[in-house]
Amino acid sequence: MDNYRIETKCIQSGYRPSKGEPRILPIIQSTTFKYDTSDQMGKLFDLEEEGYFYTRLQNPTNDFVAQKICDLEGGVAAMLTSSGQAANYYAVFNICEAGDHVICSSSIYGGTFNLLTVTLKKMGVESTIVDPDASLEELSKAFQPNTKCVVAETIANPALVVLDIEKFAQAAHSHGVPLIIDNTFATPINCRPFEWGADIVTHSTTKYMDGHAATVGGCIVDSGNFDWEAHADKFPGLTKPDDSYHGVVYTERFGKKAYITKATAQLMRDLGSIPSPQNSFILNLGLESLHLRVPRHCENALAVAEYLSQHEKVAWVKYPGLKGDRYYEAARKYMPDGTCGVLCFGLKGGREVSVGFMDKLRLAAIVTHVADARTCILHPASHTHRQMTDEQLVEAGVAPDLIRFSVGIENKDDIIADLEQALVTV
Repeated sequence: MDNYRIETKCIQSGYRPSKGEPRILPIIQSTTFKYDTSDQMGKLFDLEEEGYFYTRLQNPTNDFVAQKICDLEGGVAAMLTSSGQAANYYAVFNICEAGDHVICSSSIYGGTFNLLTVTLKKMGVESTIVDPDASLEELSKAFQPNTKCVVAETIANPALVVLDIEKFAQAAHSHGVPLIIDNTFATPINCRPFEWGADIVTHSTTKYMDGHAATVGGCIVDSGNFDWEAHADKFPGLTKPDDSYHGVVYTERFGKKAYITKATAQLMRDLGSIPSPQNSFILNLGLESLHLRVPRHCENALAVAEYLSQHEKVAWVKYPGLKGDRYYEAARKYMPDGTCGVLCFGLKGGREVSVGFMDKLRLAAIVTHVADARTCILHPASHTHRQMTDEQLVEAGVAPDLIRFSVGIENKDDIIADLEQALVTV
């Protein structure tokens, strides 16, 4: 599949049927898989052979879809999870343990922020929060001897900060740790972080990849580029014997696939955040049209951003694809074909006016979701980020009056008309 363009990969990657097999991806709805001898299954448990024995670890339907996302991102191996949050947790915890330290961008999604700064802290993993716009010198000061990774988002949700991937990659690599990037909003259609130095990519496949608000899921993709052996003392879980698998050393046995193999064989075995094969089947249907939907999302979002930026009742608009936006040039560098379908804005009059305006919309729905075919809206300070203090909201780039507007793939004139009739009431 390496020679195919990304549009073709959306359709053809992953499942490739042989003679007499189903033309479309089959749903292997089975918890277990049969073998003829005890020795055959024993070799699977020893990681000496590839195969399937229990869906909590791996399932063929899931793996075909993971391989498609891997191809889209240009990685060497991938693993599906039951949610985007599970993907982010596994991505970090796969190389961290109690006593370790993580650096993360202050603008990351509120749920991920809470995961890293609260939940992982209870497990003994500390975090340092950094400004995504910090200089390389400022970033370097955040590293500690026990730092194991740097976490950020290509396009922050909902702050819409476009990450300087090369700068963060340089900072991470100069301190011998990988850069983990959540690429949910940009998708590999608009940005492939591995090409800019990122090492591991995560996705909430619940968003654009599914695209229809039909199924929750996540994915982790490894570039295969980070040299774990060169920093063996930092990453003993990958470079030292794993007693829970008869002393296997993942980097020695699996090479560039060591990271994903460990996440599958160890974390998925013990924690079990596997997606159902049915959910993966639905996700695959979404992936087949990803290359068609993402450009439409971006086209519509730009039209809406331009409309709002000229409206007398709108105080401000944030959209990286909009000329004059703080991150417009960064977006042109990393995402020249478009950014995403999400924009943010606030109305004159502040928080209460913004919240009241939302209740007047007819086409756009107020939902705890973002990035699907239907236009939807949310007030993060009241909803997704309500667990954060005012100080943390400011750090994350979430103003009290911020409205997150996820532009769908309906006719853009209808979306703008809905905004107009609601603005009349403000």
